[in-house]
Amino acid sequence: MSETTDIGPEEINPEHAGFTPSRLQAAVTIATDNEIAWSRNINDQLGNGEFEPPPWNEVLGPTKPRGGPAGLIMRKGRIAATWGDIKRTDMTFSVAKSYLAVLAGLALADGLITDIHEPVAKTALDDGFTSPQNRDITWHHLLQQTSEWEGTLWSKPDLIDRHRQLGEGADNSRKGQHRDLSAPGTYWEYNDVRVNRLSLALLHVFRRPLDQVLAERIMQPLGTSNDWTWNAYRNANVTIDGVSMPSVPGGSHWGGGLWIGAGDQAKLGQLILQRGSWGGAQLLPRAWVDALLTPCTLNPAYGYMWWLNTGQSRYPAASPGAAAAVGAGGNTVLVDFDHDLVLVARWLDDAALKPLIAATIEAIKG
Repeated sequence: MSETTDIGPEEINPEHAGFTPSRLQAAVTIATDNEIAWSRNINDQLGNGEFEPPPWNEVLGPTKPRGGPAGLIMRKGRIAATWGDIKRTDMTFSVAKSYLAVLAGLALADGLITDIHEPVAKTALDDGFTSPQNRDITWHHLLQQTSEWEGTLWSKPDLIDRHRQLGEGADNSRKGQHRDLSAPGTYWEYNDVRVNRLSLALLHVFRRPLDQVLAERIMQPLGTSNDWTWNAYRNANVTIDGVSMPSVPGGSHWGGGLWIGAGDQAKLGQLILQRGSWGGAQLLPRAWVDALLTPCTLNPAYGYMWWLNTGQSRYPAASPGAAAAVGAGGNTVLVDFDHDLVLVARWLDDAALKPLIAATIEAIKG
């Protein structure tokens, strides 16, 4: 695959990226014509109970109004098409989870985590992993969302996201109701409180704000803009080595989270496509990228905080090895290795994502 270190405002030429221009334009039209039916005032959207009813829907972090549909399509390291304002920093919701997985790989490479299968309690600085339910939880469990961690973090109990389901036909009628917890590693559940617990654990091992680590180790080498921010909740601060530090969330479920532009997200997608290599340097160990993309036994459509396309179950037109960082509000960063493709879509109606991917791949010249 082609490697790039610059996806800035160079001339966009679909043919140079291996696309039939008219067919690619048809894909772009799908993206621009199918904006998600969310309020552009994100605070209103969250306050109206997008994820849960009061009082658990209390917004703890900052929010900002969103822009319109935006995104881009890259192939062979070249921008083939863009739409909307790809520089605008918008909230990304659970796309941030995939960035936490990247940070976990850096911690492992630095020796801050000696074994992904070791109990988090070995390096935790608080009592969040001392209970009988939590003491055997490993980093592997947290990253695969099989930890079954029990507790309250930043005023949000893990109970909020018990019984939570995602995807087509999801039934969330029991979301927030009691469920007897299983042993760590034996039950998969998409739980934002537990993801935030992973973020706090990573803060403990790095002993530095995670946005600083991400900027220094990943974003600056990628040449991203300086406009992105990772925003914590108002009550999410801890003291490490005598210094107060924010613990950032792995989403925008209750406000805050990663605010970033589509162009910068594409660079992270390209880094994953290039198996962690950028500009001749290995920013992220290749073995860790492989780990991110290894299916969870309990949910083969999920790896380490990245959604997978095992059996082409999630994106039928994409290759089986494709992966995606996905967030509420129609936010997707798709990485398709077989097609040498990165697709970023923002504020897209969920029903339009599969047609957009299919039209994009159909536009590739045979």
